[in-house]
Amino acid sequence: MTAEEGHDGAQYLAGSPVRVAILRALREEPQRPAALTDAVDATRTTVQRILGGFRERDWVVKRDGDYRVTPTGERVHDAYETLLTEVDRAERYGRFAETVERVGVDFPAEGIPDSDLTVASDQNPLAVVDRLTELLRESRGGDIRAVSPVVLQQFNDAAAAALDDGASVELIIDRDVADASVAEFEPATDRALDDDDAEVYVSAEPIEYGLFRCGDVACVTAYDERNNPRCVLESSEEAVVEWADDAFASLRDDATRLSSVVERV
Repeated sequence: MTAEEGHDGAQYLAGSPVRVAILRALREEPQRPAALTDAVDATRTTVQRILGGFRERDWVVKRDGDYRVTPTGERVHDAYETLLTEVDRAERYGRFAETVERVGVDFPAEGIPDSDLTVASDQNPLAVVDRLTELLRESRGGDIRAVSPVVLQQFNDAAAAALDDGASVELIIDRDVADASVAEFEPATDRALDDDDAEVYVSAEPIEYGLFRCGDVACVTAYDERNNPRCVLESSEEAVVEWADDAFASLRDDATRLSSVVERV
């Protein structure tokens, strides 16, 4: 079979919800046309025509009056269901994937399945900020590593509470965030400079996404063009955790300690 023939077969199946429903029904158990007519809510003529199309493609056979899916028909069905699952997943994770790719984040595709996603919406524009703040508060006493392209009072307060509870914090920011911290959040900046359990690094290059690592959880935050956090993906999958650790280490290797950047009066 050529690739074009495979495309024709895929197009044939996808071109009708009734075809998909019939193949799905036969994948579950052999059935007769009359039973299929009731199961998929189609006319007998439509069902017979579709069964004929399936037989032409060797997806089903007729045996003892029942139509049965062949091994190749099973694989076609299962592959199509997998495709539908991936399309549904793409709709849910699309904004995250588009945003991190736009800023050059080489996020592993295998990290998308089985990851939790929090998305900001018009109804709840602070959903991502609230979730990240919650994660910081839940991480008290742990070793926290984070990357942030923004400075927010909520993050500062949660990080301070985590430090008070015995956490250690490593944070990477860029120069714009460092300048904003000095100008607008002096107490938090002083804490970062004076607390032995806090270490802040300043990247010479702009930072356009967020990272959070604590325990066995890795989070990646996607920001829009105005630096508003739009989505945060959480995962304990090995591929995501290893990627986050490597990304953090790479950024830290190229960054400068905040104490070398900030001049204290």
